[in-house]
Amino acid sequence: MANRLADETSPYLLQHAENPVDWYPWGPEALQRARAEDRPIFLSIGYSACHWCHVMERESFEDPRIAQLLNEHFVPIKVDREERPDLDQVYMEAVQLMTGRGGWPMSVFLTPEQEPFFGGTYWPPGPRMGMPGFDQVLRSVASAWRDRRSEARQQAAHLTQHLQRAAALGTESGPIDEQLLQGAAVRLEQVFDRDFGGFGGAPKFPHAIDLQLLLRIWRRHPRPGLLEMAARTLDGMYQGGIYDHLGGGFARYSVDARWLVPHFEKMLYDNALLAAAYLDGYLVTGEARYARVVCETLDYVLRYMTDPQGGFHSAEDADSEGEEGKFYLWTPAELQQVLGPALATRAAYVYDVTDGGNFEGRNILHLPRTTAQCAAIKGWPREELEADLAAARQQLLAVRDQRVRPGKDDKVLVSWNGLMIDSLARAASSLQAPRFLDAALRAAEFLWQHLRRPDGRLLHAWRQGRARFDACLDDYAALVQALVSLYEATFEEHWIDRAVQLADQLCSRFADRTGGGFYYTADDHEPLLARPKDVADSSVPGASALAATALVRLGRLCARDDYLDAARRTLESAAQLLRSSPTAAGQMLIALDLHLGPLSELVVLGDPRQNDTASALAGLFGTYVPNRVVACRPRAQVPGGSTHLDRLFAGKSPLAPPPTVYVCRNFSCQPPVSGPAAAADLWRQLSTPGPAS
Repeated sequence: MANRLADETSPYLLQHAENPVDWYPWGPEALQRARAEDRPIFLSIGYSACHWCHVMERESFEDPRIAQLLNEHFVPIKVDREERPDLDQVYMEAVQLMTGRGGWPMSVFLTPEQEPFFGGTYWPPGPRMGMPGFDQVLRSVASAWRDRRSEARQQAAHLTQHLQRAAALGTESGPIDEQLLQGAAVRLEQVFDRDFGGFGGAPKFPHAIDLQLLLRIWRRHPRPGLLEMAARTLDGMYQGGIYDHLGGGFARYSVDARWLVPHFEKMLYDNALLAAAYLDGYLVTGEARYARVVCETLDYVLRYMTDPQGGFHSAEDADSEGEEGKFYLWTPAELQQVLGPALATRAAYVYDVTDGGNFEGRNILHLPRTTAQCAAIKGWPREELEADLAAARQQLLAVRDQRVRPGKDDKVLVSWNGLMIDSLARAASSLQAPRFLDAALRAAEFLWQHLRRPDGRLLHAWRQGRARFDACLDDYAALVQALVSLYEATFEEHWIDRAVQLADQLCSRFADRTGGGFYYTADDHEPLLARPKDVADSSVPGASALAATALVRLGRLCARDDYLDAARRTLESAAQLLRSSPTAAGQMLIALDLHLGPLSELVVLGDPRQNDTASALAGLFGTYVPNRVVACRPRAQVPGGSTHLDRLFAGKSPLAPPPTVYVCRNFSCQPPVSGPAAAADLWRQLSTPGPAS
C-alpha cells in the first residue's frame, strides 16, 4: 500500500512510495505530528541517481522489521536534496559537524523542533564492515530519546547554535587583488595529477570550473605549465571511460585516478559545466577534438535529456536492470555481432575491448591511445580509421539504444537548466551551431512561462506540469547568467529586460546588507534552523559566486553601479576563502577575474542578420576573450529596444563600412573601427594573452 510519498512529484520520493516505512514529505503535517507527539524525526535526504541511496532503500526501507522500528519510534521524513537544496545545506553541515564527513544518503535524527542531535550517511541493515547496523542505530537513538532526552536536546541545541553562528558570521572580508588568482594557480599546480590529469587522486572529479579558471589565469600571465595542466585534464577525461564515447556526455566522476571506471550516473550540471570547459579549451587551443566533445555532450542532452516542453531533465541513473553500468558495457562478442569481424577488430583495439574486460568481466569503452597513435602502430590510414570508428560508434549506439536505459530523473530544475542554457548559448555562437541556440531559447522560454509565481518570483522545480518550491539564490543567479548569454547570442533585448527583472529580485531578496554577499534563501523563505550563504563550489558553482559573475556581466551591459557594487562586496566577503581554499572557490575566482578586468564592453553597430556584421561577430565568438560583454544594434537607438541598454549605446554613431565597433572600459570608449577586417584585427588584439589583455 502506497505511503504519503505517492502524491509527490520527485522521482526519488516516488521510488520510496511503496516502502513499508510511513514516510512523510517535508511539510506542516509531519512537523506538526512530531511536535504533537513529542517524537523525534528521522530525516532521510538523497537523490534519484544516488547509487547508495538505492542500496539503503532495498536493504533497509523495504525491510518490514526496520520499517516497524522507524514507524513506532520516529516521524520518518524523506527529502529529495535536488528539490530542497536549502534543507540539504543546513542538515549536511550538521552531519559534517557530528561525523567529520558527509554524503548521501544522509540520515539525520531531529528533535520535534527540527534541531539535529545525531546523524550519519549510509548504514547497512545489520552490522557490517565495521559499521553498526541501521537497526542498532534506530534502537539506540530511540533509547536515548526515551531515557536521556535532556542530553539529546542539549546536543541538538549546541549544534543548532553552531549552525546559526556560522551562518551569521558568514565569511571574513578582506582585500581582493590579482594575487588571489596567482595563489589559486599555485595551489592547483600542487594538487595536479601529472600522470593522468585532474586534481587529486581517486575518486577523481572533473573540476570543470577549475579548468576554466586555469585558462583565465593563463590568459593574464601566459606560461606553458598552466595551459598544459588544462589540456592534459581535458584529454584525460575525454579519452577515459568517464566520457561516453557512443552517446556523448560525461559520468559524474571516476572511481580511479586514470579516468577509466566511472560512477556511471550522468548529471545535467556536470555536462553543462564540462561543455563550457571544453569550449574554452577549444577557443584557446583550436583543437578540433575539444569542439567535438562539446557538440557530442550537448547533443546527448538534446537527444536524451530534453523534456517535450523544452526544459532539461536532471539526471540519468548509474544502474539499469539492477546492475551498475550494465547499459554501457560491451564484450568482444557483442562488437563482432554488431559490427562484423573487420570493423569489430578495429573498434576493439582502439577502445580496448578485451576478453578479460576492465569492469567486472565486461568492457568500458575508452581510449588508452589516441586514434592517431592507433593508426600509426597498426599501419592503418588515419582518415580511413576515423571514418570506420564513426560508423562503428553509430552502429553500436543504435544497438545500445535498444537496451533497458538507466532510470531517469525527469524533473526540471531552474538552477541546472540555467547552467545548460548558458553553455548552449555560448556553444551556438562559438561553433556556429543553430540547433544549440534553438534548444537554449526553447528552454529559457519554458522556464519563464512555467516556473514563475504570479508575482514574477521564480520557482525551483517542475515535473509533469507541476511547478513547486520557492527558488533559491542559485536559481536566480544561474538564470540571470543564462539570459545574458542568450542576449549575446541573439541580441534580442527582451532577454536583458528579463535578466534585470530577476537580478533586481536577487539583490532585494537575498542580499546581506550588513556583511556583504548573499544568503542562499530569500528573506521571506520558509524559516529554517539557519540561513546560510552558499559561497564555496561543490558539484555546482557556489550560488554567491554565480551571482557575482552574473551581476558583473549584467552591470557592465546595463551601466548598473548597484549590481557592480553588490558583486564587489560579495567578492570582498569571500576574500578569506579565496586566500585559504582557492580550490573550493573556482567560480568566485572567475568572478574576481571579471571584476578586476580589464573587462571590455564591445558595442557593435550593425545588423547581426546581415553578412558583414554576422561574420564579424562570428569571428569574435570564435576567439577566447573571456573578459568582455558585447551588445549589438543596427543603430544607437532602436524602437522597442531595452531601455536598460540605452546608456551603453548612447552617443555612438555608425561608420561605413559596417559594422562599427567601439571598445569601452568602464563606459569610456576608444575611437571606433569599422568594417569586418578592422573588427577581425581588433578581436586578435583582444584575444592576445598577456597582463594588459
